[in-house]
Amino acid sequence: MFEHFGTPDEAYEYKLGAALTMEQKIVAMLGDNIEAAQAEEIRSALAQHQQETRGHIEILEQAFTALEWAIDTSPCPAIDGLQAEGKAMIKKSDDSIVDSIILQGCVEVEHHEIGVYQNLIVGARAMGRDDVVALFERNLENEEQTLELVLSTLEGVAAKTPERTA
Repeated sequence: MFEHFGTPDEAYEYKLGAALTMEQKIVAMLGDNIEAAQAEEIRSALAQHQQETRGHIEILEQAFTALEWAIDTSPCPAIDGLQAEGKAMIKKSDDSIVDSIILQGCVEVEHHEIGVYQNLIVGARAMGRDDVVALFERNLENEEQTLELVLSTLEGVAAKTPERTA
């Protein structure tokens, strides 16, 4: 959409589009992870988060509408990198550790999402758009809760992982 940013609003609009791209790719990534996961508990949690992520997409689209901008999907190279790394790690892993690998990737993705929403909130505040801030605070709170759940689940899975070597 933009070749060059001339204003903070142009940069913000680009990042908002990149956030939308990020969430759309995460829906697909979660689908891949659901297929690869070994434990039903993990598949179920991933499916629930996939549904929540669809809600995040709707909120991002609402923000575009509130700001009176056309919905745009700018590139998000960071999520592309996390996606490529996750696929490679799963492909190289024995089934016995796939769930742990998936959860580790989820932790990294959640941290990225949290940073994205924190930045979007700062930008919306700078524009005086409390309505948009409120939208992104909902997504941020959900991402923070998901991170806590993923970390807790990962700790449990990691403790049960067989054949640890020193």
